[in-house]
Amino acid sequence: MSINCPEMISFKKSNQIAEWLETQRSNGLKTGFCPTMGALHPGHLSLIDACKKENDICISSIFVNPAQFNDPKDFEKYPSTLEHDIDMLEEAGCDTLFIPSVKEIYPGGVIKTEHYDLRFLETILEGKYRPGHYQGVCMVMERLLKIALPDNLYLGQKDYQQCMVIKRLIELTGLSGRIKTNICPTIREPDGLAMSSRNMRLNETERKTATEISKTLFYIREKIKPGPIIDLKQTAFKMLESKGFKVDYMEIADAVNLEMVNDWNGKQKIVALAAAYLNEIRLIDNVILN
Repeated sequence: MSINCPEMISFKKSNQIAEWLETQRSNGLKTGFCPTMGALHPGHLSLIDACKKENDICISSIFVNPAQFNDPKDFEKYPSTLEHDIDMLEEAGCDTLFIPSVKEIYPGGVIKTEHYDLRFLETILEGKYRPGHYQGVCMVMERLLKIALPDNLYLGQKDYQQCMVIKRLIELTGLSGRIKTNICPTIREPDGLAMSSRNMRLNETERKTATEISKTLFYIREKIKPGPIIDLKQTAFKMLESKGFKVDYMEIADAVNLEMVNDWNGKQKIVALAAAYLNEIRLIDNVILN
């Protein structure tokens, strides 16, 4: 459906891209937005592809958000491949790219002045192990969404809990009547590893071991049956530990609200979620179980 601009238009200033997009909307064009932190891979491009099929204008952004990193070293080590990313987006047919500076997004500095009421979402799983992380995600996403004001937002299922947090943010900011959130399936390598920018930091040995996360999640999907499932979760936890992972969590939760499930009725839609360190690199993944 995308109108395919002759070439991708890039903006660094929020007021300029906002004005350009307002012109497109006034001409009756439908817009879709795929926010990224760069270091792009085919998973990101699947979002662009979905966006292009449903909108006249496909917008993407590249911004590594300092507000969502608990560990400054993690922020410093985050891969930067800007020129390659731009080439990939152009080849994928992205129409518009926003590449703001930190000062452009946070003119007053990266200061967490507002608290977003995310309820229990920021006390469990990623919220528990990365305190403040989702507040930082909301800070940048509120700014980006108010600049882009898209009809459609495209997010990857790999960041399952983050997708739910952003849906909550859209409710909090009063944009739920305007922006539709689209969750796109996780894209995996041939061996099952979920595609992630962090995979670039894995050495050859770690890369082979990393597949154990997805294997364990698929093991849960194969073995789960109605009734108590605590033993299955503990087995999966130990499976990862035995492969050398330092496991933050291996959980099964309600797929709609992320409430933990210890006894399954066989009908409730559930998801298995994992986060674990392989040496210094933290990997996350999830699989819908039914």
